[in-house]
Amino acid sequence: MTGARRPDLNRLPPRVILWGGTGQAKVVRPMVEHFGAQVVAVFDDTPELRPPFPDVPLYHGHEGFAKWIRSQDRSSLGFVVTIGNPHGRARIRLHEFLVEEGLQPTILVHPTAFVAENASVGPGCQILAGALVMPEAVLARQCIVNTHASVDHEDVLEDAVEIAPGAVLCGLVRVEVNGWVCAGATVLPRVRIGADAVVGAGAVVTRDVLPGTTVVGVPAKALIRSQGIQGDT
Repeated sequence: MTGARRPDLNRLPPRVILWGGTGQAKVVRPMVEHFGAQVVAVFDDTPELRPPFPDVPLYHGHEGFAKWIRSQDRSSLGFVVTIGNPHGRARIRLHEFLVEEGLQPTILVHPTAFVAENASVGPGCQILAGALVMPEAVLARQCIVNTHASVDHEDVLEDAVEIAPGAVLCGLVRVEVNGWVCAGATVLPRVRIGADAVVGAGAVVTRDVLPGTTVVGVPAKALIRSQGIQGDT
């Protein structure tokens, strides 16, 4: 079952904003438009950032949003937070802020992705091209399952997890809040990845990873404590 066939997925309001004006926005916009919505504005907190699209205005941060939203019909607006990890906690903060402002969080699933009928996909999730979300998997808010990544049966992704391109989670894996499994990594069955932990690109994780730890290699071993990531709370 593709995401396009599940009625609870890809239900977009007619107008959508993107918060985050770099590469993720460029990946997400075609998906938004494929499902019949229009990207009407982009917001980003980065000073002097160039607009990612010539035909969509870019506004700076909360101040820019506050001015822009005054003239908008909030009931017709949805949002996608197009900021990747390690800034997952920022995604959650923005999610909560925009919901309080009356905007609708979207769930975006690429037409080529597979999402099992009994998988649970939370608000704000993005499941990109060729990704797999298998039976009884649970994705909480603002998770990103990137291009050709695989989330196997009964995996649990807590808020703001990102599974990077080509990464594989075997069955019964749990990734805690703001965990980040980088490109091409593999996490073996029943392993737990702690909050704010990072699994390095190409790593093979055979045992639990403590919160705030970066692991690399085959088999994966701890490299550093990720204090900078934990600071994004």
